[in-house]
Formats: sequence, structure tokens, C-alpha cells
Amino acid sequence: MSRAAERLKLLINHLDRSPAAIRAAPTSAQTYTYSHPQRLRYTCDTDLLTPEQRLFYEENGFMLIKNLVSAEDIDRFRKEFERICRREVEPPGLVVMKDVAIVKSEFVEDQRAVSKLQDFQEDPELFRYCVLPQILEYVECFTGPNIMAMHTMLINKPPDAGKKTSRHPMHQDLHYFPFRPADRIVCSWTAMEKVDRQNGCLVVLPGTHTGTLQEHDYPEWEGGVNKMYHGVRNYDPKHPRVHLEMEKGDTVFFHPLLIHGSGMNQTQGFRKAISCHYASADCYYINVKGTTQENIEKEVNDIAVRKYDMGNHIDLKDSWAFRGRLVQGERTSL
Repeated sequence: MSRAAERLKLLINHLDRSPAAIRAAPTSAQTYTYSHPQRLRYTCDTDLLTPEQRLFYEENGFMLIKNLVSAEDIDRFRKEFERICRREVEPPGLVVMKDVAIVKSEFVEDQRAVSKLQDFQEDPELFRYCVLPQILEYVECFTGPNIMAMHTMLINKPPDAGKKTSRHPMHQDLHYFPFRPADRIVCSWTAMEKVDRQNGCLVVLPGTHTGTLQEHDYPEWEGGVNKMYHGVRNYDPKHPRVHLEMEKGDTVFFHPLLIHGSGMNQTQGFRKAISCHYASADCYYINVKGTTQENIEKEVNDIAVRKYDMGNHIDLKDSWAFRGRLVQGERTSL
């Protein structure tokens, strides 16, 4: 048995002990109360993940799988992106976002003006990504068998225009989501080409998924900030970070509380990736009024009102429920 497998067995055995068998050390500064037997918190019991992979995700909050999506599929997604940019197809509800620096300069009516497509659930070709069997096989390891596709994006990070606006501030994805529990939500993010530090790969702060949702707002950047690019107000800049350099087809899965972002694209090309946030269909909605998420509610609702003609008085959960799509199992709650 490998060392990781032994550690996993030991941890599970420890968590499965009855509450009466658990005693705090006399010098401990923390008290842990177990009301019932527990297993690993962030991953589900399936036969797919190795003990090493489960432990890595439990401790770090992300997991990289090499060459998961085929080049053929990615090329099809790229062609559909180009069709949308040329306005040959206009899927209902699709949000087309542009980099703030490009918008302020000479407008170019093609993919160079588009920095992100969001909410492509009504585009059959792009939505194929969300139902790829090899993706859902891993997603189930984090959400369980009933799976909703809640948030879709194709990111086209442009060459930086000199204002550093191609950066994405460090943030937690849960800031945007009015559903819980966080541990049954996961993002699948696939590189559509080689992604490295030069063209702005993802940067993650390992282990931050074990914390709480932090306050977010627009960072005060001199060159401006793209719409809805909120960032964590306070995080430890000295926290160890990992730059996720990836090849075409590589896919990273990560927890919605993991603090992450991306740097500038310092190349002359565009850096593309496609992603979907999944949640267990057993998740439930919460009211974000009076919470740190209240500042994002108005922005999300404004978009929903424009795109879906939903009226002026909607809750954040309404806009998410409208966009969510069942991709596996039963729609039990969301």
C-alpha cells in the first residue's frame, strides 16, 4: 500500500470513530465536535480517484487532469466561438463580454474584441463541453450523482493593451453563487491551447478552500477593471501560490472557495479556455441580502433582466435557477 493510501485509510478510520472515542488533547487550542461519523469532506466515494488524488484535493482544493478533452472537441468549440464572434449564430441569453481597454480603443468586430462568452447553455455546440462523459465522471467525485451545470464560460484572454486589464483579480467563485453547500460545487476549467505564465495561466492559493467566503469588490487598478471582475479585499499576498501551466486539453477541477486568479497576457496571441461550474442538484438556494454577496446581486440581476426579460424584481436565485441545466441524474432541488 502506498504512503498516500495508508494516510487516507488512517484519516477515514479516524473520522469514522464514534464521538465518544474522540478526545481533545489537554493542550489543544481548538475543540472539535463530531455529531455523527464523517468521511472525507471535499470528495465523494467513487472508484475513479486514487487515494493520492483524493488526499491532494482535500488538502489543496484543486486537481489537474492531463489530456482529458480531445483536440477534436476543442477545435469544434473554437470554431463555434468564431461563429458567435462573427454573429453567424446568436444563442439566446448569451452574454458577450469585452475587455475594458479594447472597448475604449478602436472597436474590432471579431474575436479580438471579445474577452469572454458567458451563459452559453442555449448553444448546443458549446454546451457539449458540459456533458462530456469524461468531464462528468470527475465532476461526480465532487458533487455526487445528481449534477447541475450552473455557470458556463469561454474565456478569450486578449493580449494586454498596456493597461494590465487582461489580469483577473484573485477571487473565490462562491462570491457569485447563491447556492450551498460549497463543498458540493466544483469548477471544470479546460485549456483550449497551451497556457503558461506568459499568456496568463491560472494562479491558485493551495489550501484556501478550507477557509470562509471573503469580502469581494472591484480592485482599485489604474487601468480599469473588467465588468464583474471582483477580487478578494484581503488575502495574504505571501501565501504560497501555484501557477497552473497546462497543455491543450488539460483540465483542472477546483473548489469554489479556492482563491485564484490569472495574470496578464504578455503575448501577442489570445489565451482560450472553456469552463463550467457544476453543483449537486441536492444543493439549495440562500438569501444573500445582508451578506458579503449583496454587492454582486445587482450586477447579476441586471444582466438577467436584459437577457431573459425577467422583469425588474427578481432574486439572485431566480436568475441562477433559470440558467441551470440538469446534466446527470435527477433535479432534486436546484
